[in-house]
Amino acid sequence: MSVVRTEELDDVVATTLPTLACAYGGGGLFGIAYLLGVGEALVDGGVALGEASSIGTSAGSWAAGALALGIRWHDAIDLIGDDIPRLPDPRAGRLQRIASEIFGTARVPTMRAVVCSLPRLQRVVLHGADHDVADLVAASSAVPGMLAPHKVGGRRYVDGGVRSMASADLADPASNLLVMAPIAGPMFGPAGRLAERVLRREMRDWRQRHPDGHLWLIRPNRSIAELAGRPDQLFEPDRARRAYDLAYAQAAGILERWTDAYGPDGPSSTRPDATGATDAA
Repeated sequence: MSVVRTEELDDVVATTLPTLACAYGGGGLFGIAYLLGVGEALVDGGVALGEASSIGTSAGSWAAGALALGIRWHDAIDLIGDDIPRLPDPRAGRLQRIASEIFGTARVPTMRAVVCSLPRLQRVVLHGADHDVADLVAASSAVPGMLAPHKVGGRRYVDGGVRSMASADLADPASNLLVMAPIAGPMFGPAGRLAERVLRREMRDWRQRHPDGHLWLIRPNRSIAELAGRPDQLFEPDRARRAYDLAYAQAAGILERWTDAYGPDGPSSTRPDATGATDAA
């Protein structure tokens, strides 16, 4: 896993960074597993991701909801992995029924999900205070051509990843923005590098609007990327389970960096930083 930084470590230590926002990107069942592997490891290490404001796209909406509600990969999502559609399924409500098994009727006011409205495929942000998590994830994950659009509030929506894999530019204002992107870096070769260039542009846009904010970018390393060489493999449960284990293990390196930067109490006060030059496995 890579952590991408813009400021030098000395600059980070010298700055008080009291708040955290999170942006979780898309990537199928594989992406959910990756995000929860990293996210749960950070939570277990004392980082209060569940208390942070979050924006999720496609798989990222599942991770945002699960982390906010304290739902673990092995307790729920892994158990229904075989039910996640891997072939086109035009039946309306398929994803919402699966999501309801996990999230019930819970709502998370600190969570938002990115969707694309029909027919113009415009990016829209749905708020967790207004809608059940199950509806947010069903709308944000409705891949065109594979799953039926999902209605929320009388309007039809499809997967937010159609327009942006992470929509980091739409994240809430914060002293720190933590971006987790399953489809970036070494994932899918040139396609992953292109996705990361777009993501970095979004992060720069966020930084321009919030010049005092700091950024973290976390994405798969080569070991995790080798688990899925084609997009259809993102929906295979066995690959997702392996991705979860590798992501959880590699998150230890991130916790080490945060402890070095902030001391032993730093991660628990949710104070990460940066984008740009240094990779940490």
